Amino acid sequence: MDTSNRLFRHATKIVATLGPASSAAELIEQMIRSGVSVVRLNFSHGLAQDHIERAALVRQAARRAGREVAIMADLQGPKIRVGKFAQGKVWLEPGAAFVLDAARAEPGDVNIVGLDYKNLPRDVKPGDRLLLNDGLIVLEVRAVEGQAVHTLVRVGGELSNNKGINKEGGGLTAPALTAKDMEDIKTAMNFQADYVAVSFPKSATDMEMARQLCTVAVDGSGRAPALIAKIERTEAVAHLEEILRASDGIMVARGDLAVEVGNAAVPALQKKMIRMAREADKLVITATQMMESMIGNPVPTRAEVSDVANAVLDGTDAVMLSAETASGHYPLQTVREMSRVCEAAEAAEDQQLDADFSGRTYARIDQAIAMGALFTAYHLGAKAIVALTDSGSTPLWMSRHRAHIPMYALTTRLSTQRKVALYRNVHPLLIDAEADRDAALAQAEAQLKEHGIVQTGDVYAITCGETMGAPGGTNMLKICRAG
Repeated sequence: MDTSNRLFRHATKIVATLGPASSAAELIEQMIRSGVSVVRLNFSHGLAQDHIERAALVRQAARRAGREVAIMADLQGPKIRVGKFAQGKVWLEPGAAFVLDAARAEPGDVNIVGLDYKNLPRDVKPGDRLLLNDGLIVLEVRAVEGQAVHTLVRVGGELSNNKGINKEGGGLTAPALTAKDMEDIKTAMNFQADYVAVSFPKSATDMEMARQLCTVAVDGSGRAPALIAKIERTEAVAHLEEILRASDGIMVARGDLAVEVGNAAVPALQKKMIRMAREADKLVITATQMMESMIGNPVPTRAEVSDVANAVLDGTDAVMLSAETASGHYPLQTVREMSRVCEAAEAAEDQQLDADFSGRTYARIDQAIAMGALFTAYHLGAKAIVALTDSGSTPLWMSRHRAHIPMYALTTRLSTQRKVALYRNVHPLLIDAEADRDAALAQAEAQLKEHGIVQTGDVYAITCGETMGAPGGTNMLKICRAG
């Protein structure tokens, strides 16, 4: 097997969204070779069969590239949008009256438009501000009459079909999971998505419901996917701790979040969310407009480079590309640019491992072994840390700390290999399912040497369990010198 480009030099993972610009098999393979560890399928666009076919292309491309990647199914969530216009779009003048009518079925005009979200009249009152098209248009509610919301245009501009609506400060009652989402979960389980991203959750209850739906959809045919909560509502920020507990990770979804809480509040919230996720042993993805200019340009702006670098320095597990790879002109170049930025930012990171462990205790044996491996390898100058893992928990715990030592998750489970692809600074590899512990340890060293990670005489650390394949059974730490 060709192992070139199999292991990257950057620890931060890259999530790339597939779309019309990136659905060719050869391009997907090149993107994986260039740094993509997770592929996102956006269920806000396309049909179920489109996603099934793209997922199959991803699996095939990953095999050709010699590595596995995770697939993330991103649910659409509630459609809080205006309806369609007779001419496709209108220009709203500041100071003009404009009506949002939940009862209107016919196309709209410069005076009135229908709504996909029928509960809007119940969710707003005079004085509320509605932000349309990612906040570019601002409407102030003047009155609510039946199903019609009468507004005054405060900030005008072009408004086209199906643009999104946010309420400043939050408060829209739309449920996080719709009937479409429930069907999309079944589709995602059909192609064994590794992650499901839930849009607009407001509380832990939304995430618990999503987990139940995923478990039912899997129906014993495999492992249920890990769940990512997209933090994009004001209510979600207020309930972040409970949402973290109910999820496997979060996404800092800066687009809708910025519209609800204001652009100025987002940078501090981003740092807070990344810190909270890492402290809770959860994953975190930073998303939206990371390299937006590369939709139409072959190089990013300096501001975008700084944005990506700051997310890396904050400790995010992954940075995400949306339209840049889904519909942009330079999907492959964007991935390569982001890889370079991640690598450069990581080279400037401060190591704070000793401070991380100060005053902390661990009640679980497997977690104590993980931390012991990290601490010992760091102080011995080990070339690598290897975790023989069934569930992926041990490498997850280690990845929450910055040791600048490459970590490798060796597993017999393909589902774990793919899931671990999202963990910062963890590289997943597959070993023989029939191997006993001693054979697995020998395979581990052989893999490290094959990929040029260690050479004869190098020190590395291995964690494993006395009983192979038992979730939560890690109870051994072995310091090895490559033979």
